[in-house]
Amino acid sequence: MFPNHAVVLIVLRLGLIMTKLRFLRDGETTMLLIRPATVNDVPLLLRFSRELAEYERQPDAVVINEETLVRDGFGSQAKFRSLIAEWDGEAIGYALFFGIYSSLKGSGIFLEDLFIRESFRGRGIGRALLCQVARIARQEGCYGMRWEVLDWNELAIKFYGSLGCEFLNEWRQVLLQGNALNRLADG
Repeated sequence: MFPNHAVVLIVLRLGLIMTKLRFLRDGETTMLLIRPATVNDVPLLLRFSRELAEYERQPDAVVINEETLVRDGFGSQAKFRSLIAEWDGEAIGYALFFGIYSSLKGSGIFLEDLFIRESFRGRGIGRALLCQVARIARQEGCYGMRWEVLDWNELAIKFYGSLGCEFLNEWRQVLLQGNALNRLADG
């Protein structure tokens, strides 16, 4: 499940689940901590968003700013939640997710972002983040999780398939934004 003899510790702090993994490699112990993001992590979340956009070949796609992230993630009506992955105290990845609702199945979670810095990939960190989001979904009584993967990201597609994920190829994504959104809103 996790590479090279991982010991999993799940710690309950202030009602939030934190996951600590100790990896034993060549006699060295390293620690992975997955923790909920705080408002102090907003600059880090923005940096991760930019790194993810670069990886997804859309370097100019990030238009959000820190003030919006503070309001939308940590205000009185938070629109998203996020988990930070730290490797020996260094922030190296994140998951950003929010609640969705299906008129057929009820509450679920949409995973908007899952990102691990390149030099830390292949160590089970993405899986550990996904496990944590899945625990939250189960704890909240969600029917499941949904997310998207770019069609050229074959490693991610293979990984998600190995988890038992269903690919909904018969569905098309629809996006309405900018001028088209304004025209429709104007009637």
